[in-house]
Amino acid sequence: MSLETKEDVLNRILNAPVPICPHCGEPMKLWEEPPVNFSDGLGWGEPYLYMCFNNQCPPFVSGWAHFEENHGHCASTRCFCYPSSGKFEFMPVFSKDGGTGQIIDEEMLEKQEQEKIAIKEGFVALAQAYADRDNKKPLELLLDAASPPRVRLKAADMLEELGDETSLEPMLNKKFGNRILDEAMVKAIKAIQERTFTRECPYCAEIIKVRAKVCKHCGKNPHE
Repeated sequence: MSLETKEDVLNRILNAPVPICPHCGEPMKLWEEPPVNFSDGLGWGEPYLYMCFNNQCPPFVSGWAHFEENHGHCASTRCFCYPSSGKFEFMPVFSKDGGTGQIIDEEMLEKQEQEKIAIKEGFVALAQAYADRDNKKPLELLLDAASPPRVRLKAADMLEELGDETSLEPMLNKKFGNRILDEAMVKAIKAIQERTFTRECPYCAEIIKVRAKVCKHCGKNPHE
């Protein structure tokens, strides 16, 4: 028996009827569970739910006063539905915009599809580059901000083996603003330097040989 992937779950849900909120009669919106849970800390057991985002829905309208009176919190509830069972329950929200960032609409689905295509194309390009022992393509994909993170990480991993001295200059002092990518690139730089017996000149930051007694760029002794 094969396990159902998150993509399989989404495709199954998209091919099923959209549930109607039993409290206001409005069609519910497909909602993706956030990476950081904000309910009871245990999650809902499903990656996707249907939720009512109608601000005139009776439980949402009356929930503010209920929470303030009984719990002293500024909060309300939205009705949600489990796609697997069709069961309706309530989820606490702490603002009118709470949870709206996880709504899955046609635009988001299109972006996800485009990213899947980009990932596939990126890995195909990297596989060909590895077969050709070409270090230019991995470097290009690593530095391309439009490339998916998974592709850029794989490119950094490949450069540990394929990168040479010409790969170092574009990578040195480059910052992605992403800790995982930054660490992967630092790791690749270190591997390339060890394999090519190179280092940065402490005076001019140009790439030189480890054994060089005089920097060919600035003329200073890099060991002083």
